[in-house]
Amino acid sequence: MQVLSKKSLNKGGFAGLREVRVVTDSKIAGANKDPKTSQGLGNFVYLADANFNPLGETGMHPHKEIDVISVMIDGRVAHKGSLEHGQELKAGEVQVQRAGGEGFSHNEVNPDNSENRMIQLWVLPETEGECAAYKMYQPQASGVTRIYGGNEQQAETFASQTVIEIVNLAAGDSVAFENEQLSYVTSGLAQFIEGEQKESVTDGDLVRSESVTIQAKSDVSIIVISQPH
Repeated sequence: MQVLSKKSLNKGGFAGLREVRVVTDSKIAGANKDPKTSQGLGNFVYLADANFNPLGETGMHPHKEIDVISVMIDGRVAHKGSLEHGQELKAGEVQVQRAGGEGFSHNEVNPDNSENRMIQLWVLPETEGECAAYKMYQPQASGVTRIYGGNEQQAETFASQTVIEIVNLAAGDSVAFENEQLSYVTSGLAQFIEGEQKESVTDGDLVRSESVTIQAKSDVSIIVISQPH
């Protein structure tokens, strides 16, 4: 088990936001990869923990052949662009955009006079040339909610062998995962148990583990990326 804290990483950003890039996989970063950041898992290649300035925005920018997952932690983001223009993303909600071969352009805007927080993840598509598409999720308050990945026989999530789930646990609850995972804690305190190894982790920690049990020491929220066999 390995733990990487965002506190150990440099803070950067662009336009109206500041962010810490926690995962920058060499598949997309190549020789420019920051060696302090984590590699991804499967087709999951990028994770940034971002804060928009009050009334800040990214500016209009394009994506192509990438799936963009936005998890809103605090505040709001107004979505402007070629997919679902005018959609608002509020704290606790998740937005998934499949760029495909068609691609899309968007501008993400903080409509409030206070800073917000959003986690953005990127996953490479397994099939190139797909149409652009959009999905929204409200993860359940307690338990595990899948927001990305699964087989092609279902339509609740975009199909992929890489699975992303939002885990919300109350203090004292626990959940177990098989296979290899990358887990990013977005609030609370938890203990990860892998065999004889135990690690206490908190907001901003990324954990790489395998066949792990997660015990909530307080109310906790975690983004779990895995690739089931």
